[in-house]
Amino acid sequence: MVPLVLVTVVAVRHRSVLADGFELLGRAEWPWLLAAVGATCLTWVAAAVTRQGAVVERLPGRRLLATQFAAGAANHLLPTGLGASAVNLRFMAVCGVPLARSSAALALYLLAECVARLTLLTALLLAFPGALRLGTLLPESATGPLLPAVAGAVLVAGLALLAVRRLRRPVLSFLRTALGEARRVHALPSRALALWGGSFAFPALQATVLVLVGRALSLPVPVAHMAVAYLAATVAVALVPTPGGIGSVEAALVVALVAAGGPVAVATAVVLAFRVITVWLPLLPGALTLGALVRLKVI
Repeated sequence: MVPLVLVTVVAVRHRSVLADGFELLGRAEWPWLLAAVGATCLTWVAAAVTRQGAVVERLPGRRLLATQFAAGAANHLLPTGLGASAVNLRFMAVCGVPLARSSAALALYLLAECVARLTLLTALLLAFPGALRLGTLLPESATGPLLPAVAGAVLVAGLALLAVRRLRRPVLSFLRTALGEARRVHALPSRALALWGGSFAFPALQATVLVLVGRALSLPVPVAHMAVAYLAATVAVALVPTPGGIGSVEAALVVALVAAGGPVAVATAVVLAFRVITVWLPLLPGALTLGALVRLKVI
């Protein structure tokens, strides 16, 4: 709740910028927005393909796709993707996948998606080194406390694993299961292709949605720079545990688009339209689909 409160305070303080952003939405070019809606629909296909690639068993395709659509609604009930993870764990359990292996498949999915997102971001930054003015996105004073905090968290986690036997045994057991599942998946070319192809396609499609919305609102930022802004913002907000990224994603995307050279008002309008298309429009039908899947015992 704390990040949501902070975002609300910032929104109230900068309500004039938000008002300008909403006003600009009325001038959007609808063909570009319709294309953005189509790209959003493809993200659920990419998520379903990746989920199938993370598990050896063949999952029922239509129910898998419907589950990914419903998982988007569940994602807004719990922070940082836990809702979608819970829905997919229940779906795999109904499909007969044991809990240990379904948990390992979930971890493999999250790892592949993280690696793909970071790889795309690194590749674009190397190809377009001037796409993002990192000095305006991350103040120099922030890097000082950030790096020691990350190193300290890793050190504490390592010491806890070494010192607490009750913690070490289940963690090591899970790692063995996860590594075994990863080997089984990568032994099947079709599963490995689905896992990594879907992992790269999902953030690429999300970045495409942002680019299409930017074109609809005539955001004066090159296409590659908008893609870099999206990837950088989503990597940054992964550490902020708000349900569905509400508030944190909007703030980070506006900052990233401004850092890429966009005007504040237009960048705000682009982010508002992007979140409406990718989050708010699918929310009610996704929730209804989730309820239907529960009643039908698909999950």
